[in-house]
Amino acid sequence: MKKISFALIFISLCYTAMAQVNTHTPATRTIFAYGGQFTKPFMRYVIALTKKQNPRICFLPTATGDNAATIVSWYEVCQDLPMQACVQKTFIASYTEPKTFEENLLSMDAIIVSGGNTLNMLAIWKAQGIDTVLRKAYNKGIIMAGGSAGSLCWFDGGTTDSRPKNLAIIHGLAFIAASHCPHYQSEPMRKPLYFDNILRGRLSPGYAIDDLAGVVFENEQFVRTVAIDDKSHAYYVSVVDGKIDEKMLPVAEIIK
Repeated sequence: MKKISFALIFISLCYTAMAQVNTHTPATRTIFAYGGQFTKPFMRYVIALTKKQNPRICFLPTATGDNAATIVSWYEVCQDLPMQACVQKTFIASYTEPKTFEENLLSMDAIIVSGGNTLNMLAIWKAQGIDTVLRKAYNKGIIMAGGSAGSLCWFDGGTTDSRPKNLAIIHGLAFIAASHCPHYQSEPMRKPLYFDNILRGRLSPGYAIDDLAGVVFENEQFVRTVAIDDKSHAYYVSVVDGKIDEKMLPVAEIIK
């Protein structure tokens, strides 16, 4: 009888463990793309998205060439916020870095990508394997965020000023299956070029975002628009009956 009882207990424990595994909720994949540069309100919103107290948030300034002034500005913006601010440079040497890119980035609660040269940033990420690490971080539920180059990188593609003379089409990491246009209202050449590229099929339909607005995606689906003021918006731009269709996405929250 004791042997039978032990066997029943063992089987029961196994079923309980399997049930716990089967009911495990997958991490929510979240991207917060804003149209311009990082600001204190945007960082407060990222902190809220992590749903953690004093989250670890890493700034990835690759697109600026790890510009010192940009890094200083990042620390100044974050210095009085309830977060642990850090920076992951890519212009480094082995003997100054005790952790790999993967070890450091996967230990974060959120990753903020700077503005700058999108094309150079993506090339460096690919050479260093950071593009693969960011995919792992995204799938793990680490918040992905950024503006300008830092928002463009998450989408299928968009236009960039990374090359001389004219804005050029660029292909991003494609976490979101849509195109993107940052600086939508602040840079006059952006909007007509975005319309033309979508109309001609060079870019897929997508999301255009003003500098002081942001869009949240969860599990690759649009969730909400937020803005720092009531004059800033985000839009979904597509083609309907052979013409450009621009739909303003209602702002769910004004963030401060």
